[in-house]
Amino acid sequence: MALKVWRNKGWYYKYKDHNIFYLDEGRGEVIVLIHGFPTASWDWHKLWPSLTSRFHVVTLDMMGFGFSDKPLKYKYTIHNQASLFETILLDLGVKDVHILAHDYGDTVAQELMARYIDRKGTGQEGLNIHSLCLLNGGLFPETHRPLRIQKLLKKPIGRFLVPFMGKSRFRKSLEAIFGPNTQLSQNELDECWDLLTHRSGKRMLPRLIRYMDERVKYRERWLGALQKADIPLRLIAGEADPVSGKEMVNRYNELIPHPDIILLKDMGHYPHIEAPDLVLKHYFQFVNPDREARLSKESLC
Repeated sequence: MALKVWRNKGWYYKYKDHNIFYLDEGRGEVIVLIHGFPTASWDWHKLWPSLTSRFHVVTLDMMGFGFSDKPLKYKYTIHNQASLFETILLDLGVKDVHILAHDYGDTVAQELMARYIDRKGTGQEGLNIHSLCLLNGGLFPETHRPLRIQKLLKKPIGRFLVPFMGKSRFRKSLEAIFGPNTQLSQNELDECWDLLTHRSGKRMLPRLIRYMDERVKYRERWLGALQKADIPLRLIAGEADPVSGKEMVNRYNELIPHPDIILLKDMGHYPHIEAPDLVLKHYFQFVNPDREARLSKESLC
């Protein structure tokens, strides 16, 4: 789905006097898609037709990303991004959700999961999470291996580097984290660049990347959200991801009770872009196993 088509399918929600781009399509149980850094909700475009044919799907560009507003005077924290999701979903009349998240979105999902656990038995209003599926992301700060450019952006010098970050550097950064045989096409790279630079989006990178420090600060809260989860929990991960691949998966296997892990060989940091059919297969088996088993049996007949 071309970026222009994706944008035309969306709507804008007014949140704290800022416009937030979102998509809301399909019927049935609700799946919420949470994108990663530094991209946006368009990351999900290859999964969108299949997901919306079976479920009611909602996604959005978080504050500072994609087609959403990028205010300079705003506190870009994981907690605020989680509150953004809660506010919009509840205002749309959505309370019961399945979550599928990636990268930065994994951390937002962990905070949403922590809030869900905190609310249990209190009678407080909020999202009821029925399942959580995570794709490659820095779930544990001790196994996260950021790219050199990410480390630099996080430093005080970061804001001075942004003007010198061109499409060529962006392309090399993405090439480094995609699988060897699943690289983006030139057209996809161009559209990712257009999305990143929409309305001076590059200038937001040093502000947004502070999430790496938050992962350290709130490690126990966000790890606890996964360890205490009493809902179906699955990790689908590209094995060839140098940022949050094998080491993250091994740590997940050590720390999470009864780990449910799907490892995709030769796939990198963006499995939902690199191998959408595989991700859909494993996700459908996870989120609705009875239906998928029945469909598989019918196809054999």
